[in-house]
Amino acid sequence: AKEERCLRKERVISSSPLQGVGKTTLIQKASELLKSSGVPVDGFYTEEVRQGGRRIGFDVVTLSGTRGPLSRVGLEPPPGRRECRVGQYVVDLAAFEQLALPVLKNAGSSSGPGQRVCVIDEIGKMELFSQPFIQAVRQTLSSPGTIVLGTIPIPKGKPLALVEEIRNRNDVKVFSVTKENRNHLLPDIVTCVQSSGK
Repeated sequence: AKEERCLRKERVISSSPLQGVGKTTLIQKASELLKSSGVPVDGFYTEEVRQGGRRIGFDVVTLSGTRGPLSRVGLEPPPGRRECRVGQYVVDLAAFEQLALPVLKNAGSSSGPGQRVCVIDEIGKMELFSQPFIQAVRQTLSSPGTIVLGTIPIPKGKPLALVEEIRNRNDVKVFSVTKENRNHLLPDIVTCVQSSGK
């Protein structure tokens, strides 16, 4: 099962323990529906990278279409930098931060009337190697007028501090996403986000 969180008032977060349940697709569909209803949406999602039918890593893709590596199998860290590894995947922190941080900064600092939505898919183990990302997520969650629609993992093993902090916020609503219910959750998530902005 995965969790999808709709944050009341100003935040929306989602979560998942398993790959392939469909949370990124759900986030993408929700983003498109929100955009088509006139809600300003920015942010990023993560996407599998496959080669010859085999997953070799993950990319970060901004909603404006810019793409860069998040992790790869067998990636060598830059000289003098520690290796950030999740299983067989080595995280490319510099590339991730170069794409994700400006998007979060823009989403949290946009001025003007009305609510805006910031998509963060995902706030997970790979992304949390970045201290600037952790700070940017906290800042975005605290930004007036910004609704966060994101994903967080369901804990397996040692809980991730920021994930638990988000999960326990009283302005967060969680939707558990499974293969069985993912297609039925879309209207609920969109309605939750839209009502958060009122």
